[in-house]
Parts: sequence; structure tokens; C-alpha cells
Amino acid sequence: MSTTPSRVFAARLVGLPIFDPQGDQVGKVRDLVVAMRAEGTQPRVLGMVAEVFGRRRIFVPMTRVTNIDSGHVYTTGLLNMRRFEQRSTETLVIGQMLDRTVTIKDSGVTGSVYDVAMEPARNRDWVLSRVAVAEPSKGFRRRGQTHVVEWRDVTGLSRVDDTQGATHLIAALNEMRPADAANILHDLPAERRTAVALALDDERLADVLEEMPEDDQVEILKGLDSERAADVLEEMSPDDAADLVRDLPPETAEILLELMEPEEAEDVRRLMSYVEDTAGGMMTSEPVILGPDATIADALAHVRNPELTPAAAALVYVCRPPLETPTGKFLGVAHIQRLLREPPSTLVAGALDDSLEPLRPESTIEEVAAHLATYNLVAAPVVDEDKRLLGAVTVDDLLDHMLPTNWRDRARSSRTGGTR
Repeated sequence: MSTTPSRVFAARLVGLPIFDPQGDQVGKVRDLVVAMRAEGTQPRVLGMVAEVFGRRRIFVPMTRVTNIDSGHVYTTGLLNMRRFEQRSTETLVIGQMLDRTVTIKDSGVTGSVYDVAMEPARNRDWVLSRVAVAEPSKGFRRRGQTHVVEWRDVTGLSRVDDTQGATHLIAALNEMRPADAANILHDLPAERRTAVALALDDERLADVLEEMPEDDQVEILKGLDSERAADVLEEMSPDDAADLVRDLPPETAEILLELMEPEEAEDVRRLMSYVEDTAGGMMTSEPVILGPDATIADALAHVRNPELTPAAAALVYVCRPPLETPTGKFLGVAHIQRLLREPPSTLVAGALDDSLEPLRPESTIEEVAAHLATYNLVAAPVVDEDKRLLGAVTVDDLLDHMLPTNWRDRARSSRTGGTR
């Protein structure tokens, strides 16, 4: 490790790509695993939690890490692909150590941990050597002072902190893609997961919940008070909210639907009325819908919305008013590639593809898959018998329903146990 920096801060490692000796990326760093020792004694860094392709979390021992630079981690390439399971003697640096309340011995200053640094010891083990501490903010918009001190100079890191906050972990999660943040949240101990979920704002929590296994979604939602849970459901896309509400006890589901805004609740109830694993049960009720008098410029402005998935942004659905689902008569779709080739001032009605037969809400999952494959589509409209647009099925909706239940946590049971 001659070219490895002598000190590496944990928060800067998260998200770095991990490469094998041939230069192929094999995963990303998600956390550090340490063994805590007596108060004041530097914890030994056992290894890294890495996310490999397929979102599986594995353990990479530090003995397999050959080099760390400013933007990459290199390994020997010999990785055990068994799913990472945290042991009772282990602590996750990002997931469990950030935001702990500590006291600096010499000054008596109390603050929260916002980062820790590791470095190689004389015996070639890696240990946690420095602690970055932030004092509480002082007054309106005044940030508290920060300190970077030796590990032995703080107290409070070796005990469980029942009052541990979530400020710095939340900041780290907010920098990640929702799917990555969901994986971090999933791996936290139950109590810590609930505390962090409570600290996320409604919109961010909704984005993260959409990427979590069903069991985690239900557990987190049950940990919220009813009004907060209803607010989070309103921030979720209606199809994801409907799937989650279906998994709740009927009494709880009805309470939350009553607390939601009527229009939002109506969308969820309507989607829940369709049979699961049909076009109606998979579709979103909020595709990009425009009237025939909209221009190409209007359409492009709508599909530029960064909150849209690529599949949802691939088609614009043109309908007669009303433009909320169920709409007036469905006229056709405009493909994004066609929109890019037309003058911005042209009416979107002039770029319509009305040759494709829409799906019906009762179309089976096999029929939806065959339809998308036959016409090389990533999305398709769903209409009722009166040719009103009900919603749209996207390829990511289809995959969510075709993959096994809890696919995000797939093969967990077959990969637990054993040695690393």
C-alpha cells in the first residue's frame, strides 16, 4: 500500500468504485466495518461493506484491499460473494457511528461525530485514528465550531448512545441516489433505521421507500405517526403508494387513505381496485399528459423534469380534456425522439403516433411484456373501454412485478451464515 494515503476519511470513501487487478469495476464502497474495543483504544477496521452488481452487499476484508487513492479502491480480486450480515461485535461507521454524541476530554466540548479517519497501524492493521466533531450550532444560521482530534481524546464512542441523532447520516443519504440510500437504510439496525427515517423529510423518505423491499416499507411506515405516514404516501408515486398500502392491515390502510388529500387518495384507491400483476395494477396514473394544442416546446419542457424516470420521459400522452386520469379521449403518443426532430413551435398533435393499440387495464403481465417487446417500447398507454387514458405502464413497473417478491433483498436466506 505504498501509494495509499496515510489517513483516509470514511465519508469520502462512500460511493468510491472498487476495482479488481484487471481494472474492472466490481462494486462500490458503502460503509466500513470496525471492531470496537475499550474506551480510548483505536478500533480495528475489519473491512468494507461493498455493493456489487445486483445490489448485493458483501464484505471485503481490509486484507483484500491493495490500494486506496482519491477516487478508487483496488482489491486483490478474491472476493467472497456471500451476502454481508453484520455481527453483534461489529459496528458500521457510516450507519452507526456518525451523529454519536462525544466529549473532547481536554476541553470538555461536547458535539456530534460527522466523520472519522482511518490509517494503517504499525502491525499493518487499519485502525480508526481521528474523530471529526461538530459543536451544536450557536444561534440563527451560525454553525458550531468543528474539531478533528485523536481517537483517544474523545469519550462516548464505545457505548451505545440512546440519544444519537441523525444529522450527518441524513446529509450523507441526501447526496446518494434513492436506491443507494435505501440500501444504507436497509442495513441499519432496526432502531437506528427508524430514527433515520423519522429525520428524513417527506419527499426524500418517499423516494427512498420506493426503492426498499416491501417488509422494510411496512416497518418504516408503521414507525411513523398516522399523519406523517399519510404525508409520505402523498409524496410517493401513486402506483408505489398503492402497492405499499396493499401490504398494510386493512384498518391501517383505511386510516391513512382517509388522512391523505382526497385527490391523492382517489388515485391510490383507483389503482388498488385493479387486479395485481395486470396493466391496471402496474401502471402509474401520472404520466406526462398534454392536450392537442400543446407545442413541441411544451412537451420537451415536461419530459425534462429530473424526477421522471427515463422510461416515463420516453412518451408524451396526448388526450382531450380533462387531462387528469381518467382523461378525455386518448388521441395517441408522441415519442421523445420524434419530439427532438420537430420545430419547437409545432403542435404536439402533429407528431402523434396513433398506430399502436393501447393496453387495457385487465391485460396480464405476460401480455404487457409481449406488447413492450413486440413494439420495442419502454412505456405504453392503458385505456378503458371509452378510450380514456387511465395511466401508463413503464418497463421498470413491469420488471418490479416480474421479478421475485423482495428482489431487492434477493437470495438473502441462501447467503446468510458461514465464514467470511
